[in-house]
Amino acid sequence: MRRKLPSIQALICFVAAARHQSFTRAAQELFLTQGAVSRQVATLEESLGVELFRRTQHGMTLTPAGADYARQVAQRLDALERDTLDLMGRRGQGESVTLAVVPTLATRWLIPRLAALAREQPELTVHIDAQTRPFLFGDTGVDAAIFAGTGDQVRQWAGTRAQLLFEEVVVPVCSPALLRGRSELSPAALAELPLLQQSTRPDAWRQWFESQGVDTLRAMAGPRYEQYSMQVAAATSGLGVALMPTLLIEAELASGSLVIASAHPVLSRRSYYLVQPDLPERPALTLFKTWLLARAAQQQGHPPTSQCPQPDTEAAA
Repeated sequence: MRRKLPSIQALICFVAAARHQSFTRAAQELFLTQGAVSRQVATLEESLGVELFRRTQHGMTLTPAGADYARQVAQRLDALERDTLDLMGRRGQGESVTLAVVPTLATRWLIPRLAALAREQPELTVHIDAQTRPFLFGDTGVDAAIFAGTGDQVRQWAGTRAQLLFEEVVVPVCSPALLRGRSELSPAALAELPLLQQSTRPDAWRQWFESQGVDTLRAMAGPRYEQYSMQVAAATSGLGVALMPTLLIEAELASGSLVIASAHPVLSRRSYYLVQPDLPERPALTLFKTWLLARAAQQQGHPPTSQCPQPDTEAAA
């Protein structure tokens, strides 16, 4: 079946003209004449049967349909260019997989482990994009996502299937200097220290104290940080105590820059899942998934000692 697709050149000219709102500047970017760009866009509009630009005496502007189309085409041209460069870089050898991952998990857990994957599967290339919320796989070219959220959130992600990787365990941590020579603190004593809050989990400390049987008015007081990486920096600087997922602070705990302030880990309602389109998977994804599930099983081998419910509306760090 013949596809109803415009020429790549016409699409490139259209995206450049849309970005600059000018045929002249688009032509300069593409090293073409202004007339050539104008003709390519006119041919595109004719083939689509849709006006993409409004021409006036003062210039041109995108129509609403043109703005939507420009955004979609730009994303697909970028993806096509990435795929082309990836293939050229690998000279046709090996395979690649593209993942969307919660940023903090990517930098603090996944990427440090990819060297082991490279040794086991040297012909497999892993590309990582940052993503914190559900999205439509068909719009991205992403093979799978490592998503942090609740079971309900995963089940509501249309057109996908998911596997649980590991649950999230949180524990109070701080700089050793904040303990002033003490090995750890009771939950009641911990409540007297500055508590570092995460903006996307305003009830986290309150729920942790409730799980320890401590009622404190200070549970929601303290400086707020949007991302876990900010909390880590604040905690290591001695600004207070952070309630952190243990898997995101492995390096700090190992180096001693952070210590457990109160040995009472709790299980959050948020877990980490591998989510993929409900379609046959490519061999490259199968290779990566087999490796990832083995690493996740190792991570899951440290069960918490108590359970603490978390709000259902979690934003990933």
